[in-house]
Amino acid sequence: MKLTVRHRTEYVYDAPMRSVIQSLRLWPTEFEGQDVKSWSVRVEGHEAERGAAFRDGAGDWVETVSMRNVSAATIVVEGEIETRDLTGVVRGLREKVPPVAYLRPTPMTRLDSGLRELAAGAVDGIDGELDRAHAISRTVRSEVAYTPGATESETTAGEALKLGKGVCQDQTHAIIAAARAVGMAGRYTVGYLHSTEDATVHQASHAWAEIWVTGLGWVGFDAANGCCPDERYIRLGCGLDALAAAPIRGRALGAGREDMNVDVEVQAAGGATPAT
Repeated sequence: MKLTVRHRTEYVYDAPMRSVIQSLRLWPTEFEGQDVKSWSVRVEGHEAERGAAFRDGAGDWVETVSMRNVSAATIVVEGEIETRDLTGVVRGLREKVPPVAYLRPTPMTRLDSGLRELAAGAVDGIDGELDRAHAISRTVRSEVAYTPGATESETTAGEALKLGKGVCQDQTHAIIAAARAVGMAGRYTVGYLHSTEDATVHQASHAWAEIWVTGLGWVGFDAANGCCPDERYIRLGCGLDALAAAPIRGRALGAGREDMNVDVEVQAAGGATPAT
C-alpha cells in the first residue's frame, strides 16, 4: 500500500522561551515492511539549528534540533511510503539491542498484582510463545476498553487496568507489562495508522506493542484494533515505554506556558479519506 503522511506539531508560548531543545524520532524504520519514497522533517516559524543525528541501538533514526528565544514553532513531517503486510513480524530491522534489554520495567509498565493476574490468566494452558502473545493482547483488549479521554499521559499500566479503560498508550503499556510478567520481552512502538478497525479518523499518531517470539523475532500487537500491524501501519520507532519511544521529546527553558496542537493525516496515495 502506498501512503502519504502529513504530521504537524505546533508549539506556541505565551512568553518567549530562552531555549528549546528537542529530540526527534520522526523517520520511518528501515525494515522489510516499508520502503520510503520521500520523507522530510522541517521546522517552520522559527530558525532551528540541527544537532546530533544518529541511528540508535534499536535501529531508529534520531535527530536533535535547538531554538532560541522561541514564541512559536511548528515541526512538519511530510512523506510517501510503500508498506507491506508481514503479519506483524518486524523482519529485516537493523538492530543491535538484544531482546533481553526490553525485560526491564519502567514506572509506566511496572508490574502490580492486577497485571500479574491478568498475565497468568491470559496464558493459562497455552505453551507456544506466539499463542501466548496473542492471548495477552486479546485479554488486554478485553480488560482495558479503548476509551478516548479516559486517562492522562502519565497513567500507568496498572492504573489503566484498574480503571478498565484507556487509550492505545495504556493498552500498549499493559501488553508490555503482562508479557514481561511471563518472561517475554515487550516494547512500545509508535507510528501512523491509515485506518482503524471501524474506519474512525483520529488526529494523532498511534501506538502498539511488540513482543519477542523465539524463531520469529519482534511481532506487533495492536490491542486497540484487535490485530497485528499490517500494510496500514507506518512504523517510526520503539522504546521501553511511551516516554522512551516518543516521536518528539524536548525541554523548554523559560517562564512561559506551552500550548501544543497536533494534526496528523495519513492517506492512501491517490487521495483516500485521511486517517491515522
